[in-house]
Amino acid sequence: MIQLYNVTKKYGGDSAAVRDLTLQITKGEFVYLTGASGAGKTTLLRMLYSAEKPTRGQILINRQNISRIRSCQVPYLRRKIGVVFQDFKLLQSRTVYENVAFALEAQGKKRFEVSKKVYQALKEVGLEHRLQRKPLELSGGEQQRIAIARALVVDPLILLADEPSGNLDQDVTFEIMDLFKQANARGTTVLLATHNHSLNERFPRRVLTLDQGKLIGDQQPLHV
Repeated sequence: MIQLYNVTKKYGGDSAAVRDLTLQITKGEFVYLTGASGAGKTTLLRMLYSAEKPTRGQILINRQNISRIRSCQVPYLRRKIGVVFQDFKLLQSRTVYENVAFALEAQGKKRFEVSKKVYQALKEVGLEHRLQRKPLELSGGEQQRIAIARALVVDPLILLADEPSGNLDQDVTFEIMDLFKQANARGTTVLLATHNHSLNERFPRRVLTLDQGKLIGDQQPLHV
């Protein structure tokens, strides 16, 4: 599902955010991506949804080589990928419904289908009663659940999450993790970048560890 071969990303000079990275994540896996700040986690995720291109190396998503795809092809790639950001990136001037519907409308889905899928996605995250609220009227945990609903409403093959629980308390974090587990159980491949080691203790999964852009660890769980 996700394959990287000798991927390096440089931003200038000899400094590399990601260095000669080779790894594979199979369809339906749930994988943690860990490492200190500046280890390269966010850069890796950004390359996977084609917000950045590698300086060298190859990245394959579902057997498609995205390393050198044209700008016009990027929207089609992102139809297969849901992304959840630490700072939510919700549209503050739009309602909860409009935020979640945006991705479907961009795909040209019919109004009836959009309405049905948005309601179902919000019901799954427990916020169908907040349809007409604006993001700033919601708690941090509710905003994150809206962001997850927006990522999942397109039925992505892959879900990427960048520190999705970084600003949330433990109880809300575990609720968020349950949503990721449910998506994974339906077949979505999940790659979650996190500093929170307690997540793997409670929800053990494969752990990839980066240090200064290099893969220094690939640990399978003892039990799931």
